Amino acid sequence: MVACAEVKTETQDITRSRIQIVPGEGGAWELAMCRQCGDPKCVSNCPAAALAKDEASGIIAWDGNKCVNCLLCTVGCAYGGIVYEANAGHVVKCDSCGGDPACVKACGEGALKYVTTADLYKRVGDLEDLFVPGLAGCQGCNTELIMRHTLRRVGPETVLATPPGCIPGMGSVGYNGMVGTKVPVFHPLLTNTASMLAGVKRFYKRQGRKVTALALAGDGGASDVGFQSLSGAAERGEQILFIVVDNEGYMNTGMQRSSCTPYGAWTSTTPVGEHGKGKTQDAKNLPLLMMMHNCTYVATSSTAFMEDFYEKLEKAMEASERGFAYLHLYSPCTTGWRFPAAQNIEVARKAVETNFVMLWEFEPGKGMQLTHPIDRPRPLVEYLKAQGKYKHLSPEQIAHIQHALDENVEFIRALAEGGRPGKTMLPPRAVMG
Repeated sequence: MVACAEVKTETQDITRSRIQIVPGEGGAWELAMCRQCGDPKCVSNCPAAALAKDEASGIIAWDGNKCVNCLLCTVGCAYGGIVYEANAGHVVKCDSCGGDPACVKACGEGALKYVTTADLYKRVGDLEDLFVPGLAGCQGCNTELIMRHTLRRVGPETVLATPPGCIPGMGSVGYNGMVGTKVPVFHPLLTNTASMLAGVKRFYKRQGRKVTALALAGDGGASDVGFQSLSGAAERGEQILFIVVDNEGYMNTGMQRSSCTPYGAWTSTTPVGEHGKGKTQDAKNLPLLMMMHNCTYVATSSTAFMEDFYEKLEKAMEASERGFAYLHLYSPCTTGWRFPAAQNIEVARKAVETNFVMLWEFEPGKGMQLTHPIDRPRPLVEYLKAQGKYKHLSPEQIAHIQHALDENVEFIRALAEGGRPGKTMLPPRAVMG
């Protein structure tokens, strides 16, 4: 608040800061500040058109020459983001300091971040969405978001493989004889996705055509039934971009467990009852297995951090022209994980912020690098309680997951820092990455 006051008023009077800390629910603290809303009520409430949202930057700007001091804008804001300041004699609000906010630079704890995800639209907004409207995904499906963003960026010169799972189930390869994609797509078996796609890529290469050979596969079709062809294609260095959409189970066929299902999770084949308490094994760490293949590029990603995803997608596209590129995308499933559809991105964010999911990338010669390190993670229980599939967990099971998470964090950080992993060569995999 001091930094804001210094920049905006040339004083250290925190009462004149445009960001304030106020008591919230449950004894927590909240920020009273402008959220630069997508549908700003302050703008629609203003009778003098003194407030306007800039389409390019997304910033809501105040024009003092038009303002009539009616204060209707303050009534419309639910976040306390625009207030009347007596010293100034008019309303004031955050303008993000022209894209370089002083409050963020002054915060040494990482509690404030300047999010620029909207800038992605400027880069890809004009690119064609290569999936048709009306796909048959579940409400709030994260996988559809992945499909549309990925193919929009990879582009039309693509051959797409989608093995059995949610992706073809929602329409990529079947609408009564019509497909849901605008690029060539085929429906391989669970067992041969990578090998079949490798053959298609070699055929196009022999013809002299430059195409991206792209696979969008689920965790079951990659870590279990299809692992032999995936491993073989990676070992041979096939020029493929293989993306695993990990929803931690066979969700399309009835929410059965896969080897990527975490310990303790409810699925239809790891039920909860008098004797069963969810899955009894830790999950397979598929991204690390692929890193051990020395692929040209391996990375983990999450749709809660789209800038990170797009940067890795760009690198994976380039790497697939030289060899095998692998992206592992964490994809919460509203239906199988039992949480409200509107909470999908929030669940994905909590996974990263608790270190249940770690975001990293690997390139031969450069090694592993953490791309979104979390030094002060949120409590693991915040993530577990957000999902119905974990509501049965006992304190002992939660302790098991926490122990596995701690080992995984230690192991990944040791790899990223170029050190030597600790007690075990591969930690229990109750977490992704």
